[in-house]
Amino acid sequence: MKSVAVGDIAPLFTLKDNRGEMIELDSYRGKNVLLSWHPLAWTRVCAEQMKSLEASQAEFERLNTVPLGMSIDSHPSKNAWAKELKVVNVKLLADFWPHGKVAVDYGLFREGEGFSERANVIIDKNGKVLWVKIYDIPQLPDINEVLAVLSQQQ
Repeated sequence: MKSVAVGDIAPLFTLKDNRGEMIELDSYRGKNVLLSWHPLAWTRVCAEQMKSLEASQAEFERLNTVPLGMSIDSHPSKNAWAKELKVVNVKLLADFWPHGKVAVDYGLFREGEGFSERANVIIDKNGKVLWVKIYDIPQLPDINEVLAVLSQQQ
């Protein structure tokens, strides 16, 4: 399976977030969007990845960017996890049913394991893929690298 590539039109989706709200990618036109894919909630590296998004909220706002935490977990699980992590600003989206469909659409679903790659995908203001990076599962993505890519778009 080939992941989305720079220049592709980002596949549209509507997913439930940790608060039970339906989030449509298309509603963020005019802003950059970071899809920060993590394999599974309630794991150490995934927790650090989501906490780094929350800690960088002011910087994301300055860079006209909406960060979204993405995984195949259910929205009740994501809600409990967000409360545990004290993630209050960043929306954690549940690609739960159909199981991993958005991860599949983005070419990031690991069929053998049943969860997504650890990846960051930046979508520009017009809905095109601007940047994609897939990480080793145990690797914590460098939030400063993401912010640097976004800063170049200003």
